[in-house]
Amino acid sequence: MPKVINYFSISKKIFSPWLPGVLLTIVLAACAAPSLEERTVAPAPDFARAPAASGALAEVADAIQHAHGTHYSGFKILDKSYDALIWRLALIDSAVSSLDIQTYLWYPDTTGRLILERVVRAANRGVHVRLIVDDLLTFGEEQLMYELEMHPNIELRLFNPWTQRDIVSRVGEAVIEMERLNIRMHDKLMIADSQAAIVGGRNIGDHYYGLSDAYNFHDLDLLGFGPIAKQANEMFDQFWNSEWVTSAGNLDVEHDETRSKRLWQEIREKNRSSEKLKAIGVEPKDWKNELAIVSKQLHIGRSEIIFDTPSDDKIAQNLAAEIYQIMDMAQKELLITNAYIIPNQPAIDFIRELVDRGVRVRILTNSLASHDVPAVNSYYEGWRDDILMAGAQLYEMRPDAAIKKFVDAPNIDSEYIGLHTKALVIDRKKVFIGSMNFDPRSFKINTEAGALVESPGLAEELAQVMVRDMSPENAWQVRLDAENQVYWVSGDEVLRRQPTRDASQFFMNIIFKMFPEDQY
Repeated sequence: MPKVINYFSISKKIFSPWLPGVLLTIVLAACAAPSLEERTVAPAPDFARAPAASGALAEVADAIQHAHGTHYSGFKILDKSYDALIWRLALIDSAVSSLDIQTYLWYPDTTGRLILERVVRAANRGVHVRLIVDDLLTFGEEQLMYELEMHPNIELRLFNPWTQRDIVSRVGEAVIEMERLNIRMHDKLMIADSQAAIVGGRNIGDHYYGLSDAYNFHDLDLLGFGPIAKQANEMFDQFWNSEWVTSAGNLDVEHDETRSKRLWQEIREKNRSSEKLKAIGVEPKDWKNELAIVSKQLHIGRSEIIFDTPSDDKIAQNLAAEIYQIMDMAQKELLITNAYIIPNQPAIDFIRELVDRGVRVRILTNSLASHDVPAVNSYYEGWRDDILMAGAQLYEMRPDAAIKKFVDAPNIDSEYIGLHTKALVIDRKKVFIGSMNFDPRSFKINTEAGALVESPGLAEELAQVMVRDMSPENAWQVRLDAENQVYWVSGDEVLRRQPTRDASQFFMNIIFKMFPEDQY
């Protein structure tokens, strides 16, 4: 699974006086290296299994449809990091027929190993598993991915794969095929038994589930039972059968039974020796009691999965236009929480139009102090005053926010937290939860997805979460003074320059302005 690499920082270190000679050497190496493309065998079309007729997940989904109708699903917001991990484990352990997972990043850390073991154990008991992982950061994990593909009940496909697998040749390929390799699959889905699904912003890695000692993300997912699973299946199948994915069986490695057993044993031993997993539990369990409880707490509503579709050699960027149409539904109130915002003038004009017709617009994003990608802040900061003058209320996350107590998992006390959520609430009637940031990369380059749900109960609960996150103990409110200068307020605290964790962030913020805005 992918190693922890800062793609932005790597891409900024290639400039040097001897760059032409280095690039020539890399390009020649790339041309000579073994190619995945030469070995590629296109897999036959394959589609999601029919919804399981039995099992704990089917029981929850069936009860909802019997009570409310075949078009309705039941929903739960996964706000706390611990809950987001627990419910993923619950779906994996409860699956009796099928399990589909689509993710941008799958880190080889505590969370990555735990979920991987549970997935393999589901496959061992006969569950049909399909995995789609973006190939951006999979360097060095070819043997593991190949061995997973060799499992009789697991299929693994890589999105937009590198044809060259060694690190030098990968750099060369990036130079030659920058336009293609720049397109990444940013979607996150988990679907179990075609009866339950999780859609949202969390990748698979410690930062997203509160298990990192350095920093953790405040993020958001939507757990749903019922037709939303079939809708998610339709999205998954489009990627699964597209020309953008390649079977891990085409990797230039050979099956090694001894090494496969050693890899598996290492994963199991690390999981059982992890102090971080003691509060969570390593072994699969029966989740019927938890499912019975949550079934009484679900918000009922109708959903639609909206996503960018892969076709031939391009990606149809459907979600960018859809997002504006969704926000334009607002008549009284629009709540926006989005981790990475780089607006443009049409976006500012859109906000002004909403405000002029009486819509109260409130926006929460990262401060520089809570940011994990300072490059985004470099281009966002110049728009703060425009957002405010358009009439919106603007808030920025504190790295020491009070909600840190449940962003961090039990027994974890990270150095700071950052925002990773992408969500909307429209008039407390509809919600959108997904993977799309409000930046050029999400709108024009990456594939993105999300769930639009009409459910007043769900919308009210999410609105309360978003307003909580905008409160002084969790965020600074950004304001304009009489001279239209930006300042930050949180309770009695007033700052005249943007908050940071340390001085290095100021320098990084300046440096990243040297690079293209449209790549962030």
